[in-house]
Amino acid sequence: MDSAQKKPKVLMTASVASMIDLFNMSNIDVLQSMGYEVHVAANFQSGNITDQKRVDEFKAELAARGIKVYDIPVPRNIFAFKKIAESDRMFRKIYTENQYRFVHCHSPIGGVLARLCARKVRKKQGTKMVYTAHGFHFFNGAPLHYWLFYFPIEWYCSFFTDVLITINHEDFRFAQKHLRAKKTTYVQGVGVDLLRFSEGTAALQTLRKELGIPEDAFAVITVGELSARKNQQVILKAIAASNRNIHYILVGFGQEEHYLRRLSEEFGITDRVHFLGYRSDVADLYHAADVFCFPSFHEGLSLSLMEAMASGLSVLCSDIRGNRDLIVDKKGGFLYAPTDVSAFAEGLTILVDDPSLRARFGAFNAERIRDFSSEVIGEKMRGIYREL
Repeated sequence: MDSAQKKPKVLMTASVASMIDLFNMSNIDVLQSMGYEVHVAANFQSGNITDQKRVDEFKAELAARGIKVYDIPVPRNIFAFKKIAESDRMFRKIYTENQYRFVHCHSPIGGVLARLCARKVRKKQGTKMVYTAHGFHFFNGAPLHYWLFYFPIEWYCSFFTDVLITINHEDFRFAQKHLRAKKTTYVQGVGVDLLRFSEGTAALQTLRKELGIPEDAFAVITVGELSARKNQQVILKAIAASNRNIHYILVGFGQEEHYLRRLSEEFGITDRVHFLGYRSDVADLYHAADVFCFPSFHEGLSLSLMEAMASGLSVLCSDIRGNRDLIVDKKGGFLYAPTDVSAFAEGLTILVDDPSLRARFGAFNAERIRDFSSEVIGEKMRGIYREL
């Protein structure tokens, strides 16, 4: 048996492959540097928030790094019972075959399945379970049915969790008090690559021309899935109400795209709304914009918001859990209630009219985000893995 075969094995798993691609490659880097053989299990076929071309590229990149991939049909819908049953069978099989030192799981459905399927191997093989909660579905202000459905599931699964990682302060305080993981810890997100986002590489005039944005226009950007939860509609309404020459860049795709396009048509601003879909040059796109807008209804700790801060952008965002961990109101931007269209419109107007304020907000954010860098988070994760 060669030395590579003798490496202890760990599994990184999530509901969909894009979650590992976008949020967990730094963790995989840490694990490989510590001498682990890393496996990945996720759905590589559906539910991803990047396009299928990128998912296929990602799968090939993992293989090139010697990472074994398991394509498991974890659904994003908790009521997709057939896929859940198939995923359950596959998880149990790979746990038994590989005898992992520990499993690091992510996302609600993937995290629940991964932990429930590991109950026997935790007892027989001593496999440890690590779960990163990227924002509990139950939170202050969440609908009652979220609490009635999601909280009991997370509470039960916490009994089979050796390390519960929370990424914002509200979730950390709640988990410490009400959940039953062996250890609960706080890690401030997944880490942002400061060097990549601090400087754009493209010629900005060329990029704006490609997007159809005039040089003298004011541009705001949102990066993320086009969904009801992300609430991009409030920015469209605010732009329509502001009566200013504002262009809106939306990076990402999702089920709400058709509705958002229809809304922009109703407001007569289609020529100023740019739906870009998935883009690999997002670091340059931040630098092509003047302000980052993020009106989500709920978040864990948004990586795109951290990237915007690292890019030196001022921010307009919703006053919610996670966002409050990052943005200091009136120092790095403005925080508003997610549905307050008039407030977002007023904030846009203020930032359009005051370039010096935008610069101060952006500089504050660029300095504040240093504590959330990939290097800082990597050292924290190394410590957690080392304890296991």
